[in-house]
Amino acid sequence: MGKPMALLLGRRTYDDFHSFWPTQKDSPFSAMLDNMPKYVASRTLTSPLAWMNSTLLDGDAADAVASLKTTLDLDLLIMGSGDLIRSLMRRHVVDEYVLLIHPLVLGSGRRLFADGGAFAALQLVESKTTSKGVVIATYHPAGLPSEKPT
Repeated sequence: MGKPMALLLGRRTYDDFHSFWPTQKDSPFSAMLDNMPKYVASRTLTSPLAWMNSTLLDGDAADAVASLKTTLDLDLLIMGSGDLIRSLMRRHVVDEYVLLIHPLVLGSGRRLFADGGAFAALQLVESKTTSKGVVIATYHPAGLPSEKPT
């Protein structure tokens, strides 16, 4: 997160982040999030958004993000926002996936890559393991596959 970027959020993640991070005044992460541009995909929120430097995207999220990518001179970072990611995957708008895989098995929960979702062939371009055993895997789309594997 050392290079200039903007945050792209779905409505639920925006609400969760906005209710927490602006109140954490002792955290440098809070100041970074407050000051960075934030773009929010939502069908229910209205402008102006309450969190500073936040812009509500108009219309279809994938169309708005594709347009934003052509005009914005920043990388777009999505944290959380699984529904938004899945909608962008269906339209092949995601350029890179950075997955943090924690050494923890919960047994249930929401899946990032849900059954019946978009199929994406990915190519591993980098991986690191932290001292705590978290694997940070960076993938790029590897083209559009002709069909799902069986």
